[in-house]
Amino acid sequence: MANAQIQVIDPEAAIFTISVAANLAGMHPQTLRTYDRLGLVQPRRAKGRGRRYSPRDVARLRLIQHLSQEEGINLNGIQRILEMDAENERLRGLLARAIDERDDALARASRARVFTAETSGAVHLGRVRRGQLALGRG
Repeated sequence: MANAQIQVIDPEAAIFTISVAANLAGMHPQTLRTYDRLGLVQPRRAKGRGRRYSPRDVARLRLIQHLSQEEGINLNGIQRILEMDAENERLRGLLARAIDERDDALARASRARVFTAETSGAVHLGRVRRGQLALGRG
């Protein structure tokens, strides 16, 4: 057998028709249409305007079903939960970028050489505070 390569499916790839997505999520296609109208799930559209669902959409449908059937949360509550989850994810991304920027700035600062020059022409690595030389610490 030739080298078999594992193919990874892009979680954002809109590859499932409504009937396949409904089957994968354990729902009726009409339920998916309702969730689309309510904005709970926003599938992409094919050229013929048919809905196409991604693996991430199917996971979201399963979450909606769980929250509704197992947790007893109504659709308005589910919408609010999904909005807060999206906001948390957005904030996590911002935090990660801020941490990366901080780490980059600290790395640049640790590589920077700072020196101080006296009026006499003497140069010191690092900063010398006024009075250090006069007190004999320079």
